[in-house]
Amino acid sequence: MKCMILAAGYATRLYPLTENYPKPLLKVGDKTILDWLIDDIDTANIIDEYIVISNHKFAHHFEEWAKTKSQIITVVDDQTSTNETRLGAVKDIQYAIDQLQLDDDMLVIAGDNVLDFSLTRFIAYAQEKQHSCIMRYYEPIDQKLLKCGVVTIDETDRILLMTEKSPTPATHWCCPPFYYYTREDAKLVEKGIESGCGTDAPGSYIAWLCQQTPVYAMEMPGKRYDIGNLASYDAVQKEYKGITK
Repeated sequence: MKCMILAAGYATRLYPLTENYPKPLLKVGDKTILDWLIDDIDTANIIDEYIVISNHKFAHHFEEWAKTKSQIITVVDDQTSTNETRLGAVKDIQYAIDQLQLDDDMLVIAGDNVLDFSLTRFIAYAQEKQHSCIMRYYEPIDQKLLKCGVVTIDETDRILLMTEKSPTPATHWCCPPFYYYTREDAKLVEKGIESGCGTDAPGSYIAWLCQQTPVYAMEMPGKRYDIGNLASYDAVQKEYKGITK
């Protein structure tokens, strides 16, 4: 299994911290955001390669960081240099698949979140389902739903409908940017793009995929800390205690 880490954004809302430095390599406590994610995932002993998708501006930072890690880490430069010319998450995923000729099950995650629970629980859930999977959490605040991927599910956790940033969200189940693609479904990313699925938000591919084949949504067993601006970065520095669940 491969782990693909989406890290090609420019994090403009975190300037000046990220004006010349990638958000996933910012420290939270004594470790970078990426270290928290990878060190946890690696305890599952199932990932044989970590693939970090970066933009051209920040690729060298990730390459230097990768040299400090014991895991096999490949950095893919998507050749964009500005926020205005970015490919978008779904096109970045396809770019990495094409560049590395990937043909495997894939854990696909955003590189700018930290969690208080182990992602190995999500991997185990997906392996049990033997289908592509996402996570979901209950968001009680209506205004926040407008900025999220939202799912409708049945009693087996299967996704019936997923929308991205809908003005009329159907439920309160939000989707954080953590996904598992089966090998077969990873091959469909290109078809999803050609069929007109959104390409900016990574969940847009799942919104298309769940209408083609079964996709399941595991309820998130803990808290996700989304580092989107300076205030949220300050808050996570004060609140985050590591993986406790």
